[in-house]
Amino acid sequence: MMDWINGDGPDTDIVLSSRVRLARNIKGIPFPHRLDGQGSAKVVDMVKEAIDRNPVLAKDFKLTVLKDIPRLEAMVYVENHLISPALVQRGETSAVFLRKDSRVSIMVNEEDHIRMQVLMPGLQLEECWDLANKIDDVLEETIDYAFDENMGYLTVCPTNTGTGMRASVMVHLPALVLTGQFNRVSQALGQLGLAVRGIYGEGTEIVGNLVQISNQLTLGKSEEHIIEGLKGMTREIINKEKQARDALMASNRMALEDKVGRSYGLLTGARVISSRELMDLLSDVRLGVDLKFLDGVTRKALNEIMLASQPASLQKIAGKQLSDTERDVFRSEFIRNKLK
Repeated sequence: MMDWINGDGPDTDIVLSSRVRLARNIKGIPFPHRLDGQGSAKVVDMVKEAIDRNPVLAKDFKLTVLKDIPRLEAMVYVENHLISPALVQRGETSAVFLRKDSRVSIMVNEEDHIRMQVLMPGLQLEECWDLANKIDDVLEETIDYAFDENMGYLTVCPTNTGTGMRASVMVHLPALVLTGQFNRVSQALGQLGLAVRGIYGEGTEIVGNLVQISNQLTLGKSEEHIIEGLKGMTREIINKEKQARDALMASNRMALEDKVGRSYGLLTGARVISSRELMDLLSDVRLGVDLKFLDGVTRKALNEIMLASQPASLQKIAGKQLSDTERDVFRSEFIRNKLK
């Protein structure tokens, strides 16, 4: 199971995970979209050499070249938030170095030569940045990055130029949605320069009351400033969500318990469950666990169900390709077994 979502961390009742991603390019080498197969392989070799020179990194990281694995396996990595969909699209020339505990992945030849991400459970933005910075320093001992004294780190997308950093948190906000406050909060975050997206990032729909909140610009700001700003706003969102949960409990606890109980009943009794319906049901049950309405159900079990019940992951568990209907049936069976 993914350590980045099930390890110990602060505020895990609302913040599922924190992430810091660094975008880097190699001086003197064209950006990935202008590289041929030989050039792309050279970039992979350069990153591998930098990792192998450090005994700790060499022991902890495993290289996977995407063209050497089935597409289904690559999509499981995407569903587990270990790599991006864009890396899969560039599968003929891309690769990933994945740390054993799944907390660190170094994507090679995605939009930029190097996309390093650190994932940790709960609100641990500073810890993510500290680890990412240390690994980045190790790579920079061997790799000469494309860097400008005025602009900072040079990247394909201008919004990443500067620190090259994107910091984000994945948060569960059911009470803000139920009390009608979420849209107002989302608009306020946008005005403050933060992006609010679905859990798989840009272009993905918000489902199951799970949202990803991240900085939008990196130019002209230090890494510490970005981390501090996002952490402060996340603290405010945590407080607003807790206040909304208290208000729901005070105004109509019975209705809230009924909603949680019905959703739990569907998860344990339904014979067909779609992925969209699953996310909504899991949100209700997760809230019930946080409010101590349910005994014997853990966040860990819900996290495992959430990740393992995605289309590619389900087919990997089944050991075969499944149609949409077959997935919905198999998903319900898998959930019932997990929640017994």
